[in-house]
Amino acid sequence: MSTAAPEKTVWDDLVGQDAAVEVLRRAARGEDHAMTHAWLVVGPPGSGRSNAARAFAAALQCERPGGVEAGCGRCGGCRTALSGAHPDVTLVRTEQLSIGVDEVRDLVRRAAMSPTLRHRQVIVVEDADRVTERGADALLKSVEEPAPGTVWILCAPTPDDVVITIRSRCRLLSLATPTTDAVARLLVSRDGVEPALAAEAARAAQGHVGRARVLARDEGARERRREILMIPFGLTSLSACLTAAARLVEMCSAESTAATETVDARERAALEEALGFGTRGARPRQAAAAVKELDEQQRARAKRFQRDAIDRALTELTTFYRDLLSLQTRSGAALVNEALATRLTKLAQRSTPEATLRRIDALLACRTALEGNVAPLLALESTMIALVEP
Repeated sequence: MSTAAPEKTVWDDLVGQDAAVEVLRRAARGEDHAMTHAWLVVGPPGSGRSNAARAFAAALQCERPGGVEAGCGRCGGCRTALSGAHPDVTLVRTEQLSIGVDEVRDLVRRAAMSPTLRHRQVIVVEDADRVTERGADALLKSVEEPAPGTVWILCAPTPDDVVITIRSRCRLLSLATPTTDAVARLLVSRDGVEPALAAEAARAAQGHVGRARVLARDEGARERRREILMIPFGLTSLSACLTAAARLVEMCSAESTAATETVDARERAALEEALGFGTRGARPRQAAAAVKELDEQQRARAKRFQRDAIDRALTELTTFYRDLLSLQTRSGAALVNEALATRLTKLAQRSTPEATLRRIDALLACRTALEGNVAPLLALESTMIALVEP
């Protein structure tokens, strides 16, 4: 006799986070004074910070909060909270380089309001590390002394990415990097990915659930990754280094454009409609200022997307040299890029572990330079040259 599959809850997509999920479950059920008014969820990229925050917000709005049902995933409260449609759940995720003071003040005003449907309202800030210094000052009072029924959930890669005055007033919840096997199982069960492809994507993503999903579902993303991993084999001259840097910037710019052009066009069309463009040929007063502001926001978003794409490329290159170092030191660790094992083995014999470590350091230095707004092409040219230096 067949057994029905267990019903899905809000916690099911939190891969490899059993300890954190148990903390959040207990808080949502109100057990042992586990609940508090402000949370800081931290973890490495791809660990599921945003998913954990959304799941917790849904559990707090669950219409079956008693017993083991908190976060049932089936009631209206859970479903609308996860989708972003719940009136008492505010989800904040910026596509800009930072979250400014004006946006934070809007959140603080929202936090002071009473819940609409139930006894709590939840404000989730998925990029708390991008809050500016002035924004943090505006946020501090609300986090320190929130309105009754308001819960803040802030997300950041590490505690140090949030100013100490705010993080000291939050309960810290740390997420771990999911295992490759756990990510692969999720891709198979949730997304229907073929097991071999799921395993390959999970291994390449190194525990980053979102990245693994993209690699598993997008052949174009897999092809870009393969091209990036071929770069070290072609760095044979200064000219080759400069060409590789230019090609990498070109690839990442194209990826950024593909990710933003549709939303850019939609935003511009909505603005023009709101301003009355095309109505009897009249341009409304102050239209130029509004269009300029939108252009600036879209350029900032494109810059962030390009920088994120370059960072992913540098991460892929780091896995290349990590595999090389593993072979040189005979660590026995599984290779991230198993398809390149033969070529990596030959390359490992022509170099030393010390040289490989210097190349890894060059990639890390490039990431730091990009965070400091160094021109991408200059940063990558310098890095490509450093990768061939003995």
